Amino acid sequence: MVTQQEKQVGNSMPGENGKSMVYAWYVVVICMIAYIFSFIDRQILALLIQPIRKDLHITDTQFSLLTGLAFAIFYATMGIPIARLADRKSRPLIISIGVFVWSLMTAFCGLGKNFLQLFLTRMGVGVGEAALSPPTYSMIRDFFPKEKIGFALSVFSLGAVLGSGIAYLIGGAVIKAVSTMGVFNLPLIGALAPWRIAFLIVGLPGLIIALLIFLTVRDPERKGLLIKDEDGNTVTPTEVPFSEVLRFLWTHKQTFSGVYLGVSFTAVVFYGILTWTPAFYLRNFKVSIFEISTYLGILILIFSTLGMLFAGWLVDFLYKRGYEDAPMRTCIIASIGILISIIAYPLCSNFTLSLVFLAPALFFNSFPFPAATTAMQLLSPNQMRAQVSAIFLLVSCMISYGIGTTLVALCTDYLFKNDAAVGKSLALIGGIFTFLALIIEWKSLKHYRNSMKETAHYR
Repeated sequence: MVTQQEKQVGNSMPGENGKSMVYAWYVVVICMIAYIFSFIDRQILALLIQPIRKDLHITDTQFSLLTGLAFAIFYATMGIPIARLADRKSRPLIISIGVFVWSLMTAFCGLGKNFLQLFLTRMGVGVGEAALSPPTYSMIRDFFPKEKIGFALSVFSLGAVLGSGIAYLIGGAVIKAVSTMGVFNLPLIGALAPWRIAFLIVGLPGLIIALLIFLTVRDPERKGLLIKDEDGNTVTPTEVPFSEVLRFLWTHKQTFSGVYLGVSFTAVVFYGILTWTPAFYLRNFKVSIFEISTYLGILILIFSTLGMLFAGWLVDFLYKRGYEDAPMRTCIIASIGILISIIAYPLCSNFTLSLVFLAPALFFNSFPFPAATTAMQLLSPNQMRAQVSAIFLLVSCMISYGIGTTLVALCTDYLFKNDAAVGKSLALIGGIFTFLALIIEWKSLKHYRNSMKETAHYR
């Protein structure tokens, strides 16, 4: 059992001057670029909702399964075994293989001839992307001292918002370009509609990133390792049984349930915005795919980026001033900021005013992700960090992707029974889940502070 008395080794952090920190930031940036590609690959589907529905004859609910459940099933479940490898084996190798797999499967999405085939390729995208975040979180924690980890993780997390924004900007431009070219005829494959070519264009460049990570990123020395020798001697770290990870989480169940559920409920809102906002504007306002993708791309790149960086700075700022619960305080501020805007923007009948309300929703919705990852890396011993993060991603994905995006579709199809009412569905689901997140995060503050004291020896 993991106890407070178990010793640790390797707590000294790499020097903060010269080449070591420059290289550490290089790793953060290259992993962030991979994260950008991952979100481009997963978000391009939201822009293609109209042609995909038309060609494959599917409903909003079926489309939500492609954007949500198909991706979440393996992204969540494969994350745990991959994270167990990452806590023992080469993290850069695992990441590079993951980038290769999801990029290839994104390209294959363009070859799907029916709902089932597209569902299976989306599952493949999830498998590959499961190999990125947990190993990267773990590496970043080993590269940086605790008072700088919040900002470093927020820079990596920028990949999510930059990728989403770029997906809208570049994706809209790609769709517009290929749409004017008509049907493509490729050797051995046959005729491909423009939306299928869009998948090939955004998927294949990721193969270059996979190669770059494989060739240039080295695995840092692991810090804060538990000693498992019964005599207390320093030993080579070995695999921690998964039961031990679950026992650690259970010991701090009130803390981790607050982090996992609070941030997951906020993620429902975030992915609801990314998935259904294009459909809301396309169905309710006289705008083209290219126009709305440009507006959304710009808003995400500006406000989500600022929110992500501000959240990382805020966590570090509060932590340096003695607030051990800095990550949870940041999440609470986010939920308060989201609540009004998430209800207002999809209920506006004026296009410009709707975009004005969307901006703060995007800004505050970016807070919880770097805050949550900082919390998990600070609380957990080294041999568990990737696995603790993977369990978080499992919970978060199954709730946000697997349930949240589908709830919006179900409200539209069965409660309001009108495609144009997707805005009402966004406001309803977004408001409920943001309020629940706020309650959970507020109640977990005390428990988080207690856990930080009990796990201080890991830092």
